[in-house]
Amino acid sequence: MVPTQDMLTVRRLRLGIGVVGIALPFVLTAGHALVTGRPILLGSISGAYHTAMRDVFVGSMCAIGVFLICYRYRRLDDVLSSVAGVLSIAVALLPTAPGLPSAAQTLVGRLHQVCAAALFLILAGFCLLLFTRTDPTGVPTPEKLIRNRVYRVCGWLIVAAIVAAVASTFLPDAVQDAVEPVFWCETVAVLAFGVAWLVKGEAIIRDGSA
Repeated sequence: MVPTQDMLTVRRLRLGIGVVGIALPFVLTAGHALVTGRPILLGSISGAYHTAMRDVFVGSMCAIGVFLICYRYRRLDDVLSSVAGVLSIAVALLPTAPGLPSAAQTLVGRLHQVCAAALFLILAGFCLLLFTRTDPTGVPTPEKLIRNRVYRVCGWLIVAAIVAAVASTFLPDAVQDAVEPVFWCETVAVLAFGVAWLVKGEAIIRDGSA
């Protein structure tokens, strides 16, 4: 079957979301290290807003947001991807609270956290519920069964990362400063959703007839 222009567009949007998502934590970490002259972990991916990597972070999150808003497939996918796209842009434009924040910065930071958590939950839903759908009238290919396993692993990794990030806030400040658990949890979640979208974009694990 020769893919139509619409199919190619959807595939490229999926690939774009996956590539930007996977690259984001590495680019931010490497760029921050180059600017500061030493390898220092960010407190969180969102914390890049308060560094010289602000434009990269904001631009990447807005790009993911635009890709998600433009993504069109089935009705439910369209609605959820549009909501996720708006949330991604909100995460970019509503910065996490800096050190010693004002009351307004604290409020914006909390809105940022709510938007980020909602975004990750929707992306987990894509992995666990939408990407795993199978045509009930046909027999899934071996590659489709493998892809479904990948989607489920990625989805549960995102959920586990969110739970771990929340739990890590109860760790002593000294441990948080030494390990930066929120950064690692966000990185796991971002890489998981990036891999899932790359697979859905048929960059890897294609059907033998594709």
